[in-house]
Amino acid sequence: MSLEKKAILVVIDGLGDRPVKDNKTPLQLAEKPVLDELARGGSTGLMSTLGRGIIPGSDTAHLALFGYDVNRYYKGRGPFEALGVGVELREGDVAFRCNFATVDENLRVIDRRAGRLKDEGAELAKSLQGMNIEGVEVIFLSSTEHRGAMVLRGNGLSPAISDTDPHSSEPLPVMESEPGEASEGAKKTARIVNKVVKESKAILSSHPLNKKREEEGKLPANIILTRGAGIYEKVESLEDRYGFNSCCIAGSALYKGVAKYVGMQVPHIEGATGRLDTDIEAKAKAAREALRKFDFVFVHVKGADNAGHDGDLEGKLLMVKKVDRLAQILSKEDAYLIITADHSTPLSIRRHSSDPVPVLIYGDGARRDKVQSFDEVSASLGCLGHLTGIELNRIIVDLMGCGHMVGS
Repeated sequence: MSLEKKAILVVIDGLGDRPVKDNKTPLQLAEKPVLDELARGGSTGLMSTLGRGIIPGSDTAHLALFGYDVNRYYKGRGPFEALGVGVELREGDVAFRCNFATVDENLRVIDRRAGRLKDEGAELAKSLQGMNIEGVEVIFLSSTEHRGAMVLRGNGLSPAISDTDPHSSEPLPVMESEPGEASEGAKKTARIVNKVVKESKAILSSHPLNKKREEEGKLPANIILTRGAGIYEKVESLEDRYGFNSCCIAGSALYKGVAKYVGMQVPHIEGATGRLDTDIEAKAKAAREALRKFDFVFVHVKGADNAGHDGDLEGKLLMVKKVDRLAQILSKEDAYLIITADHSTPLSIRRHSSDPVPVLIYGDGARRDKVQSFDEVSASLGCLGHLTGIELNRIIVDLMGCGHMVGS
């Protein structure tokens, strides 16, 4: 297939919501003149990324948006985190999401995020390098704030194990990882993880940086907690599938990792933080520059999800304003502009939900419907109807001229 037109996919993480004031969602309350103008000039609809009534994770939602069936391709979140922080994974590696956390002398978790580290994670991570347990290499890299990724590299490993993270705001003990199946691989992997976590406590508790934090009255990052085990398997890239090259503009490791998994190039963008303070102008500039070299540009904006998890209405409204500016810049490009979210993160419940999110497609050739505003309610009347993430991907691929006809 020959490329007919380029495309930019903007995913506003956690944008969807429920009514919060005067029976209106944050999107309905927000000032977003550009997004509304684009909605009036393009196609709109709703999307349930993984299907109606299904609560998407950010990892699975993005896989679907890139056209990959999660039932076939999702092997756990850990590999995406590891790819996102720069680990070159090999077939058979088992990877984990990790947190630097604070525990007391009884290994009860006082804070799963160790007071949300700032720039200390990279230095702490260095002290955890070089472990080799039962012939298995342990690789650990920090990500943003308290986050990190761990990779176990060796023979006979399995991702079928439980987390050591208790996933609770209450002071619960660190969990023992247990095999989720009777295989020797699962038993071995769980055993190694427990040894790594125990060793991390010994190493981090005596780290000078943590001693300094304690002297300053801060929580020490004195252990790592593991979760989201997954095994890495190489998959067919977007370019192999459709013939177009692609690029990811993002600040957070997870989204960079999913993008790398499907073969996207992932440049470093100065100022792209994955937080409310992300530099939207820098992202817009990077996306425009990427469009000169790439056929498909994926832009991820994280802050609205953070605000949803924190119940922060003002933060969510701020991110809508930032995205409105992003849309203003990118709408001037000679490319289809697709704007949507991966899932809803309602302020009222502070977690992901199955509430559908709005979708907007703008560009020459896009059908115009009668929708006047970009929000969850107005978009329900749009000509795109109610899509899944994979269906939206197919539409984008076809608009670019890279789809495959069924039949003859």
